[in-house]
Amino acid sequence: MNIKLKVLTACLALGLGSLPAVADIHDNAGTSAAAFLKIGAGTPTAQALGNAYVSIANGPEALFWNPAGAASATTREVQFSYLSYLQGYKARTLAFLQPIGKTIIGVSLNYMDMDGFDFRDWEGHLLPEMGVPVQNFVGSLSLARGFFGQRIQIGGTAKYITERLYNATDHNNYDNVGFDVGAKLRLVNWLGLGGALVNIGDREEMPRGLRLGADLNTRYFTVSGEYMKYRDDNVRFGVGLAVHIPEDLLQVARFDLRVGYYSRENTGINTTESYVEKIGLEETSKVSFGFGIYSSELFGYGASIDYAVTPFGALGTSQQIAVSVQF
Repeated sequence: MNIKLKVLTACLALGLGSLPAVADIHDNAGTSAAAFLKIGAGTPTAQALGNAYVSIANGPEALFWNPAGAASATTREVQFSYLSYLQGYKARTLAFLQPIGKTIIGVSLNYMDMDGFDFRDWEGHLLPEMGVPVQNFVGSLSLARGFFGQRIQIGGTAKYITERLYNATDHNNYDNVGFDVGAKLRLVNWLGLGGALVNIGDREEMPRGLRLGADLNTRYFTVSGEYMKYRDDNVRFGVGLAVHIPEDLLQVARFDLRVGYYSRENTGINTTESYVEKIGLEETSKVSFGFGIYSSELFGYGASIDYAVTPFGALGTSQQIAVSVQF
């Protein structure tokens, strides 16, 4: 088997928190296919906030985290995002929201692959080019709707999942259908609750997970927290802080500065990326940060840019950027 494919498997396990410690490996660790479904592709805001996003999910990003959040859309919106994960693993996502009356329809496409492979035989001899060894795809259709003035939002997603893993001698293909369901509750303006059950389907083929969260928000900041439990992992917690500078104060755009903490384990020291070392995060895989910029009047359209970065210690650094337009 290609050595870099083994490295990818280890990175996914460590990066997603499925191997917290040698003495504390979950009994079901490694028993689910499609581990990439636990990577937050298409959600730089969630990544920046330490994955504490289920109660504040909104817009196209909600399609990947909590479909209920899409119910807040009032106009058509399209978003493209690019994720540079670990060991050359990359994801490109496209999401679209279309209001039809009080119901929001969402469509998303998520393509992931990995480059830079050298295929070798069991003796280490270099083999001819074998093509792209990792190709994953998720296409989804979502419905969301708000009730009682958006105090309650519910949503659901059906998704088709394709996983292609190749090595020098064989390949593994998985095609599955899965579902997500979610809800958000905001009885008062400053307090929100949210929950989502994700990757519902074949227990052996998908990492079913539960997300529960809450947020406290004001005009100038939001604090959010989330509980996460996947069937093949231990319980994880995330907490995030977003500081808001409103658009009417800047007269140009709204600016959000975000920072988060997620309870994954450290993964060693990063000695290759100098900028990570300069800010003292070369040993960190729990802290994340990022920003968001939104303008409601860019050439007559609403537009936003969101960015997030997460150092993963010795495994490298994950970065994600998304651009969206409302029209």
